[in-house]
Amino acid sequence: MLESIQTGLAPWLPAAIVGLLPELVTAFGQTALMLGIGLSAAVLIGGPLGVLLFLISPGESLSHWPGAGVVRRLLNGVVNTVRSFPFIILLVALVPVTRVVAGTSIGPLAAAVPLSFAAIPYFARLTEQCLREVPRGVIEAAHAMGASEWQIVWRVLVPEARAGLVGALTVLSISFLSYSAVAGVVGGGGIGDLAIRYGYYRFQTDVMVFTVAILVVLVQILQFSGHALARRLDKR
Repeated sequence: MLESIQTGLAPWLPAAIVGLLPELVTAFGQTALMLGIGLSAAVLIGGPLGVLLFLISPGESLSHWPGAGVVRRLLNGVVNTVRSFPFIILLVALVPVTRVVAGTSIGPLAAAVPLSFAAIPYFARLTEQCLREVPRGVIEAAHAMGASEWQIVWRVLVPEARAGLVGALTVLSISFLSYSAVAGVVGGGGIGDLAIRYGYYRFQTDVMVFTVAILVVLVQILQFSGHALARRLDKR
């Protein structure tokens, strides 16, 4: 099937790109794998972390708990520190951790480790900001009716902020698509790796332009899909 596609594209694309089609398909899969792992870690770990940061912030329902101030300062410090690292530096600094977790320091699975480390605090902060936009009166009304913290989170905060959370996840996806391309610098695989190996090291400008065009199209798809879903979920 791939050979027939190559034959069909031959009149329309440069021969260098047509010949690289199998590698392009592999690179696309590697990029999807890196994004899938990183975004899953962001949602499963960064989301709850953002909820916790919101609940223990001054004036919120858990801010009076013993040790809440210490936990808040500690978590804020960790989140701000990780977010302050340029991704390329974080990528190199986490090489020992990557070897332990993934068993190697190259390839898409290895690149997914620093991507996850960067995505978790990023999405945690975005989640916290989205929850701050929930009307205060809705939360207070839930408290007045005797709702538990768990019920407030799942039946009030998340439903009210879901449009914003989808928008935040869209922003995260687009940002980390570019991060996954940066991972190609250290052999992380994916579309960025292909662009560097052929477009930069071998001076094949047509390959570089084509891979950039693919990234632009992916960004447009992510942005359009996320915006459409956020508008559908927005109750305003």
